[in-house]
Parts: sequence; C-alpha cells; structure tokens
Amino acid sequence: MTTATELLSIPAEVQDLLFREARTANTFTEEPVSEEQLRAIYDLVKWGPTSMNQQPLRVVLVRSEEARQRLLPHLMEGNRAKTERAPLTALLAADTEFHERLPEVFPHNPDAKNLFAGNEDLRHTNAKLNASLQVAYFIIGVRAAGLAAGPMTGFDGAGIAEEFFPGGTQHPLVAINIGKPGEDAWFGRLPRLSYEDVVTTV
Repeated sequence: MTTATELLSIPAEVQDLLFREARTANTFTEEPVSEEQLRAIYDLVKWGPTSMNQQPLRVVLVRSEEARQRLLPHLMEGNRAKTERAPLTALLAADTEFHERLPEVFPHNPDAKNLFAGNEDLRHTNAKLNASLQVAYFIIGVRAAGLAAGPMTGFDGAGIAEEFFPGGTQHPLVAINIGKPGEDAWFGRLPRLSYEDVVTTV
C-alpha cells in the first residue's frame, strides 16, 4: 500500500526538513548567516504564487549590533533575549505601494496599477494577504537552506515601522530570527488538526 510520504514528489528527508521535523527555533549558535545564503533563499522563494503576481514583501536584515539594540525595545520582553543572541533577524513587511511595480511584474495587464491606485483599502488588504503568503514562503526557504527560523509577531508594529520602515507605506508583519539551531532550541512538538478536522468535500 502506498504511504502518504510516497505520494509526494519530493524525497521523505526533504519533507521532514521543510515540515515534519522543522520547528520554531528559540536558540541559535554564533555561526553567521551570510548574504549569499539570504540571496539564495530569496531567489528561491520569490517564485511563490501571489494574486496578480503582486510582490508586496519588503525585508530589512538586522545585522549590526547598533541596529539590534534599536530593535530590542520594540519586541515583547519574551522575545528580546533570543533576538539579542540570534546571528540575524529579518523584519518582513507589507508594502501598500506594491501597485507601483505592477507594470513591471504583471505586464500583460496594463491597467492593473490603476485598479489599485485610487483604492487604499484594496491596496492594504491585498498587500497584507500577499505579503503574508510571501512570509510563509520565506520561512520554508530558510529551512530549505538548512537554517532554522524563529518567527515572531510579538512586537510594537508602529515602533518598528518608524524605526526601520520610514515613509509610512511599509507595515511590519513578522520578525524572524535566523541561524543554525543552538542548544535546547525546540519546544515539544505541538499537535496539529487532522485531515478530517479540516477538510470537507462537497
């Protein structure tokens, strides 16, 4: 009988790397995360699908000690120590001016930009939805690079926006610590809902 693992196209060890064995990391080694690794991650995950090929994700990499000290006060207290020790923190935001790039990334529809130009609510809704999809792809890309991701949403979004995303059009969604997992990096594996709990056929 064919198993669920065998029904998937990627090898079982890749399935484990990306999903089954992957966890949110809470400690990291001191091994640095290189610019080349981040470029490789982005060059993979940029191909993930979004609505109308919108690409609202914007990323700020917090590498310097000075930038890290600017970030820490905006995090919830429980997220500060692990962020202070992580080799790299990426701040992922949604750009509500994403439509300005639509002529470049969605060229077969010349009117796509105008659909969003005068509708701020529509831009905000689409930016958050599609950037959130890109955040998920980004986390999978970090795992594909053999690194651990520690995503966090416990922060002062307005404070981080003012500090790292000036201009008022880029809105922080997630902060992700990135690196090689350290000692006692994982909490216990939490349960997931079953197929029967989630899927209905009509």
